[in-house]
Amino acid sequence: MTAPPFWQRHWPLAALAALIALLLAWAMLAPLRGASQALLLVFPPDVHRRGLALPAEIRLTRGIQDVLLLRNDDRVPIVFGPLTLAPGRALRLPFEDEGVHAYTCPAVLGGMVRVRLVDAPAPGWTRLRWRLDRLRHDIRYLPLRPPEP
Repeated sequence: MTAPPFWQRHWPLAALAALIALLLAWAMLAPLRGASQALLLVFPPDVHRRGLALPAEIRLTRGIQDVLLLRNDDRVPIVFGPLTLAPGRALRLPFEDEGVHAYTCPAVLGGMVRVRLVDAPAPGWTRLRWRLDRLRHDIRYLPLRPPEP
């Protein structure tokens, strides 16, 4: 009497391997789309006194999320590069050129905001790497407290 094949003896491992292969195929081939084309950057009340902590670089992707939406909830104007954002106002800052764009902003710790615009990744390994980088970035910068209503 012969022993059953490996996949019959260890079917949970085979099912897990198939599930992982399907997830990788989806991550490599599925179209990219975001909930919004704009990334919201909020300057909270009293930010001019304490400063706003931001990542070293804000990453945007052309065609998916390529607009930086600035909103000033503080009671004093915020300077962002050549722009001045009045209290209670919002401003859409679209990006078209790939590369790093640097803006001076005294309300941010370090006084500088760097925005990197990358091209949308093609299907395949580059798209998988883009999705994993985006997931890593989102987990790293999760808010420590819930948003204020």
